[in-house]
Amino acid sequence: MRSVRPFLPLVLLVALASCKDGTDRSATASAQGSGSAIRKPVLDPPKQPGEPIETVKEKMDAFKAEVAATEAIKKDERKGDQSDDEWVPAEFKSGMARWKDVGVYVDGKPIAFLSWGELPITLKPVWIKDKVSAEKRPGTDDPGWRWAQQRFYRFTDYLKALGIDPKTVNELHVYGPKFSQTNIVKRKDLLSKAADGFMFRFGGNVSGKAIPQIPEGFGNGKTPDKIAAVMIYIKKRPPKLVWNVGLELDGVIQEGVPYYGEPIRGGIRVYLDDKLAAIIKRQELDVKMATKDASGELVWKLSDVLSAQGADTSKVVEVWAIRAERRAEKWPGSELATMTFSASSQAKGGVMLTDKKIVANAIALHTRAIDPSELPVVTPDDE
Repeated sequence: MRSVRPFLPLVLLVALASCKDGTDRSATASAQGSGSAIRKPVLDPPKQPGEPIETVKEKMDAFKAEVAATEAIKKDERKGDQSDDEWVPAEFKSGMARWKDVGVYVDGKPIAFLSWGELPITLKPVWIKDKVSAEKRPGTDDPGWRWAQQRFYRFTDYLKALGIDPKTVNELHVYGPKFSQTNIVKRKDLLSKAADGFMFRFGGNVSGKAIPQIPEGFGNGKTPDKIAAVMIYIKKRPPKLVWNVGLELDGVIQEGVPYYGEPIRGGIRVYLDDKLAAIIKRQELDVKMATKDASGELVWKLSDVLSAQGADTSKVVEVWAIRAERRAEKWPGSELATMTFSASSQAKGGVMLTDKKIVANAIALHTRAIDPSELPVVTPDDE
C-alpha cells in the first residue's frame, strides 16, 4: 500500500497559497473600494482617565431627541406651506399652489368658482344613497350602519345654471392636482347618456374641496382625485394634453390659465345673478376712492368699487352676504348705493359690510327677489 505522507507538504502549500491569494484579493478590494483611496476605520479617541463614558442608553436617548427635533422642524415647515388652515397636497406647494381656489373659466375668462357657498342657486343636487356608520345599540341586532344621502352635482346642470348650453361647448377640461391628470371631455361626451354620471361633489358635503365623479372611460379616461380648475372652451381652441409633457397650446406648455395667465386666487368674489361680476382684493383697492370713518379706518362704497370693475348694479333687487359657505344676511337692492365696507385684517379674509357689523367672504347680487325655497338646505346627512 502506497503512503500518502510524501504528498502532505504539497497539499499544505496549495492551501497556504490559496489563503494568501484570497487575503491579497480581499485586501486589494478593501483598499480600492468605490474610489482610489484606501479607507481606514474611524475610531473614537481614547477616553481620558476620569472622563465619563457615554452609555448605549444615553446614545439612544440623544438619537431620539435629535429625531424629535427634526420632525418638529419639518412640522413647522409644513404649517408654513399651508394657508387658510387647509391641507395642501405636496404637488400644490410649488407652482400648483396657485390653483387652491377652484376657478371656472370660459375661453380664458373667469366666470365662477367651484365652492359650495358660491354655487348658482338654480343648481340642484343629485341625491345618491350612501351607506354610513351608525351607532349599534347594546343587546340589539342593529347592523351598525344606515343609509344616508350624498349630494352630487352634474356638470351639464352646472353649465346650464351658468347660462351655458352644453351643445355650444367644444371641450371641457377638469384639472387635477397635476396637469397630467386632466380629464378632457368633448361635446359628444357632454351630450351622451354617460354625461349623467359626470358629476362633482365637495369633500365636506357642503364645504371643502371639489371632487370629481367621472364614469369609467368617460372623456379621455383620466380620473383626478380633486379638482384644481375647470376650463370651458367654446370659441377658442383648447390646448392638447401631451403625454409626459403637459397641456400644450401652439407649441407652448401652459402653466397657467390658457388665454388668461395666472389663475385667480383669493379675494372677495361678487356675483351678479350667479355669474362672477367683480373680485375685491384688499391690496388692489384704490385708496383714492376711500374715506375714513370715525376711527380713522378706510372704508369704500361697495357700488363704486363694483362699478369700477364694470359691474352693472342698476337693476339689483337683493344683496346677500355669503359667510362660511352659507347665505347669511340679506339687504334690499335699494341699500346698495349707500353700503360701505372695510377690508381690515379683522374681516379674516373677507370684508366688513354695513359699518363693520357683517363679515362677508363672498357677495351675491340678484336682479330678482329670491324665494326662501330656492336656497339650499343643509340636511343632517351633510353634517
